[in-house]
Amino acid sequence: MGNQNNNAPADTNQLLQVRREKLATLQEAGKDPFQITKYDQTHHTDDVKDLYEAHEAKLLADRTPVNTDGLDEDAAKEAVNNDYNERRAIMDAQPINVSIAGRMMFKRVMGKASFCNIQDLKGKIQVYVARDVIGEEAYAEFKKSDIGDIYGVKGYAFRTKTGEVSIHASEMILLTKSLQILPEKFHGLQDTDTRYRQRYVDLIMNEESKDVFIKRSQIVREIRNFLAGRDFIEVETPTLVSNPGGAAARPFETHYNALDEDVKLRISLELYLKRLIVGGLERVFEIGRVYRNEGVDTRHNPEFTLMELYQAYTDYEGMMELTESMFRYLAETVLGTTKFVYGDIELDFGKPFERITMTDAVKKYAGIDFDQVKTDEEAKKLADEHHIEYESFHKKGNILNLFFEEYVEDKLIQPTFVMDHPIEISPLTKKKPSDPNKVERFELFCNGWEMCNAYSELNDPIDQRERFAAQDAAAEAGDEEAEHTDEDFINALEIGMPPTGGIGYGIDRLVMLLTNSSAIRDVLLFPTMKSLDK
Repeated sequence: MGNQNNNAPADTNQLLQVRREKLATLQEAGKDPFQITKYDQTHHTDDVKDLYEAHEAKLLADRTPVNTDGLDEDAAKEAVNNDYNERRAIMDAQPINVSIAGRMMFKRVMGKASFCNIQDLKGKIQVYVARDVIGEEAYAEFKKSDIGDIYGVKGYAFRTKTGEVSIHASEMILLTKSLQILPEKFHGLQDTDTRYRQRYVDLIMNEESKDVFIKRSQIVREIRNFLAGRDFIEVETPTLVSNPGGAAARPFETHYNALDEDVKLRISLELYLKRLIVGGLERVFEIGRVYRNEGVDTRHNPEFTLMELYQAYTDYEGMMELTESMFRYLAETVLGTTKFVYGDIELDFGKPFERITMTDAVKKYAGIDFDQVKTDEEAKKLADEHHIEYESFHKKGNILNLFFEEYVEDKLIQPTFVMDHPIEISPLTKKKPSDPNKVERFELFCNGWEMCNAYSELNDPIDQRERFAAQDAAAEAGDEEAEHTDEDFINALEIGMPPTGGIGYGIDRLVMLLTNSSAIRDVLLFPTMKSLDK
């Protein structure tokens, strides 16, 4: 915590009380930091370092490194010291004046001069604070500061004798008094539960965590840039809906008081985006929160961010090209390379993505050819023989998917498109003309995870009504994740939707992959947590 608390009482309540007393003293003296409304921050910490090093390279370009060959120890030290002083004088004659602001993370008081570290969005920088420069009163107040206080610092950049680019402060202004105690700096904030519940402390104490969320922002920005380059329009669709559709999931339910009507939180973005394709927008996408009333694990959170897009006049082949290009682009722009490591595995987004049908994948890894399975009963018998659990309402296509999940998913490490899913699990997808039991759908798998789901979209309203009817029947049979007939969506299809390709993927899982994060909670700023009083 810095040595200001070396002689302080061990009791936390007393330490907290001391901080409040320091604040009260400042307020009584008319120096309430909470009355300050703004601060002129001209640079961030890494800006200061970059500017100084560029300035130094220019001003000291003609100087050669000091040569201590043949000198005894004392003479060598003197030569190095003189060289430092000469360099410092050249730099100080043309100073880089800066004004930074951030949280004090370390402090060492040494009589008339002190050092502290200031942390901002971009990193940390050392600040040299001299009593004779900032004044006795300001220095006395600085000595009473605490780790966690937020300061504004004005001064000029310099390099210490140990080689560290620092700021020589001419002014230290307390902008915010911290009334709580940060975790001990050498161990940081390790407890994962506390990290997730108090993300603000996690971001202060763990640079790796902050970097993940900065990278997440870059990923979302680059998704938008990529799609803008392909003439997509970003739109927004309703969060509260009467009939959630577009995915197999249980919705959250709530009540709309003004309308005295029960509504649900959306589980997907699909059906409203397709309405916009009907309306002629041709290429649309949305990045939005969706909500699914299901369990929490390392890859699932009840609310998460989904990216869905729809493009008229193309099919799932076109969507494979777009998906592969987009994922490759994201790796290149955010990571600077198409090869990157997740855990102990090197993934390669630079090579063409593999392609395999779901039937062929199950045949390859489970040794069963579902094209030879003719009835639902045969499929269920195979499931029984392989100890795969299923529901009574499941059909052959559902059983094929269960075999895929059991035998194939975790084998698909490098990016792989799994194509041509069974119709039973794809109620919004066009049938394959060559095989009406299958649909033109693919999922992208990477690292054993499903990363993306895409279709040739079903635009036949008569077929769509039949598919919805089958889903209604499944719901009545006990399938809580089945979709229900959406009359307005069918009406939109009857108006006429052109041939269309669509893609959906979870932003959170993609961020996990590109930031080497082991759990979805590590990439959600505020993950769903059980209340502490439960």
